[in-house]
Amino acid sequence: MTVKKVMVCDTIHEKGIELLSNEEDIEVFNGANLPKDELLKVIGEYDIAITRSSTPVNEAFLKNAKNLKAIVRAGVGVDNVDMDGCSKRGIIVMNVPTANTIAAVEMTMAHLLATARSFPNANNDLKLDRIWKREKWYGIELFGKKLGIIGFGNIGSRVATRAKAFGMDVVAYDPYIDSKKAIDLGVEYSENLDDILSCDFITIHTPKNKETINIISYDEISKMKNGVRLVNCARGGLYNEDALYDGLKSGKIAYLGIDVFVKEPAINNKLLDLDNVSVTPHLGANTHESQEKIATQAASQAISAARGSSFPNALNLPIDETKIPSFVKPYLELMQKMASFVAQVNKASIGTIKIVTEGEISDYIDSLMTFAIVGALKESMGAQINYVNAEFIAEEKNIKLIKEKFTGKSAFKNSIDLYITTNKGTSEIKGTAFGDNIQRIVKFDGFDLDIEPTGKMIIFKNTDVPGVIGEIGTILAKNDINIADFRLGRDDKGQALSAILVDNNVDKKVLQELKELPTCLGVAYTVL
Repeated sequence: MTVKKVMVCDTIHEKGIELLSNEEDIEVFNGANLPKDELLKVIGEYDIAITRSSTPVNEAFLKNAKNLKAIVRAGVGVDNVDMDGCSKRGIIVMNVPTANTIAAVEMTMAHLLATARSFPNANNDLKLDRIWKREKWYGIELFGKKLGIIGFGNIGSRVATRAKAFGMDVVAYDPYIDSKKAIDLGVEYSENLDDILSCDFITIHTPKNKETINIISYDEISKMKNGVRLVNCARGGLYNEDALYDGLKSGKIAYLGIDVFVKEPAINNKLLDLDNVSVTPHLGANTHESQEKIATQAASQAISAARGSSFPNALNLPIDETKIPSFVKPYLELMQKMASFVAQVNKASIGTIKIVTEGEISDYIDSLMTFAIVGALKESMGAQINYVNAEFIAEEKNIKLIKEKFTGKSAFKNSIDLYITTNKGTSEIKGTAFGDNIQRIVKFDGFDLDIEPTGKMIIFKNTDVPGVIGEIGTILAKNDINIADFRLGRDDKGQALSAILVDNNVDKKVLQELKELPTCLGVAYTVL
C-alpha cells in the first residue's frame, strides 16, 4: 500500500483532520500553527496541500513544493493561489464551492428581512438606548414584492426558492445559465439587467471578475425605483460603494444589507455611518455547519486526489469549466470514476476504450474521453498520466479510442456508457447524474445496480442462491469491517452481483476468505 502525505496548511474544522487521519493510505500533518517560513521548509515532502486564505500559494511556496500533485483550497475563493504557476508545474487546484451554500443563502435572507424591517436599528434603540418607540420602526413586507436576483447559481437559485416561500415574485438575470433552470423553479428569467433594476429588492450572487465589478453603479441605481432595497452577501465591489453611499444618502436606496466590502476589515468604511445600512463582517460562511462541511469536503477531495481517483472541482484542467453548463461537470468526474472502477476490478492491459453518450452530454464527448483515459490508466501509471497527456499516452500504448452518440430513446435524459476491453474480455459500465451532483453507477457487466461511486467498495459476484449475503456479512464482521451500504443486482442466468460499501480498509486476507466461499464467482476491491 502506497502512503500519500497530506499537509493541512491552515486551520480547518477538526472533522476534516479526523477524516484524513482515519485513512490508512494517508499520512496527514496539521501544519496550521507552523510559521509560514517553517511551512515552506517542509512542504516539499507532501503530495497534497489543503489551504485557506492565510497561506499564499505563490512562487516561493511552489518552488519548495517539489512533490505536490494537488492543492485543495478549503473554500470558494482562490485569490491567494498562483493558478498559472500551479498549472505550469502540473499541480491541480481544487476548491470547495458549495459547502457554505446554505450559510450564504440564509445570510442573504437575514439581510433581506433586515432591509424590510430595520431590525438592527430597532434592536439598538431598545437594547442600547433603552428607547421603546414602536411607531418609529414601520417596515414593509416581503410578500407580494418583486425580488431581482443577479446570478442564478447554487446560491442565487436557493435564495429564489426561499423568497418564493415568502410570497415574493422573483426575476433572475444570469446570461450563463439555461433559462429553463429559472423557469423550472417558477422564476421569471430575463436577459436584460434593466428588468432587475425595476424590482423592489435586489440581491447579487456572482463571482467577482472584470464583468461583475461595479455591475451596480451610478447609472444602474438611477434606473431603480425610489425606495429600492439592496443586498450583497457575495463579493465586495460588485456594487460600487460610492454609488451606494450617495443613493442611500439621497433616499433613492431605502436600505442596504451588506456582508462584504471592497477593503476588509471594513472598520472605517463610510457606509457604516449611515442609519439605513445593516452590516455584518463577512459572515456568509460563518456557521458551525458550513465550517464542518468545508473541512470534510476538502479532506475528501484531498483523499481522492492523493489516490488519483478523481479531482473534484478542479479549476485548472485543460477544459474551461466556466464555459460549460453546470450539469456537465458531474459527468466528467463520474466518467473518470467509472473508468477507475473498471480498471481496479479488471487489472489487465487495456486494448480499447469505448464511450457511448446519450442526451445533451453528448456535446462534450471529447472531454469525457479524456477523463475516461485518465481514470482507466491511473491505476497502472499513477502520476505519469494526466488530463494534458492522456490521449498521447493512449496512442503510445496502442489503445483504440471509440466515441459514439446514442440517438435512440431510453429511461435517461443523459447517460454515459463505458466499455473497456482488456485481454480478459470487455467490461461495460453505465452511469448518470441527478440534480446538482448526485452521481450513480446504474449498470455493471449486465447487472442493474444503484451505486454511489465513492469510498471503499467490495464487488462480489456469485451464484444466486440463498444465504450468500449472510456469509459475506459474517466474514466482514469477523474482520471488524463495517458495512455502510449494500447494493445487489441479479441477472437471468442465475447470478448476482453485490456492491458493498465499507467503512474500513479491506486487505488481501479478507478478499481471499470471500473468494473461498463456494458460491463466489469473483471478488474485487475498489477505492474511489
